[in-house]
This record gives sequence, C-alpha cells and structure tokens, in this order.
Amino acid sequence: MKVAINRCYGGFSISTEAQDLLKLTTSYPDNEDFGIVSDNWNAYRTDKRLIEAIETLGEKANGRCAELKIVEIPDDVNWTIDKYDGIERIAEVHRTWG
Repeated sequence: MKVAINRCYGGFSISTEAQDLLKLTTSYPDNEDFGIVSDNWNAYRTDKRLIEAIETLGEKANGRCAELKIVEIPDDVNWTIDKYDGIERIAEVHRTWG
C-alpha cells in the first residue's frame, strides 16, 4: 500500500498545481475532499488520486512548508502517521495500556 506523508517541518499540504489536478479548493485536503466517510483522518493519505498526483508532479506537488513523499508499506499492517513538528513517518500500531 502507498501512503502520502510529509518529510519536513511545517506539515502536510499540497501545491496549487496539485489542488487544480485534484479539483480541490484547499491545500490541506481532508477526508471530505475525497468523499471518504471515516473517522480515520489518515484515510485520504492512501487515496489513489492523491498518490498519483504526488507521483506525477514530484516536487511541484509540495505545498507551503511541505516535502511530500510516498512510502510503501505492506497491505496487512495496522498503521498510523506519527508526526513531530510536521515531520511525518508511518508507524505500526501496537497495543498500549494506561
């Protein structure tokens, strides 16, 4: 599975060119932009249209303060996006107790 993440300080956002390609009105897409009805805010990060736009545009897909990257992970992994000051990475979900 391919997942879109941001690899620099600032946060995930897409360029105006990527917005136009995806027919979006904001540089910070969310689930509603992709017609995804889910409480999982990561759901759109695997959207084939978003992945294709980033792969097609390369660096031109990067929004303000963003360095977008496509990470490929096994399909059977229960994953989440771990982030610190906008820098993101994919992490496997593990059980925790309080």
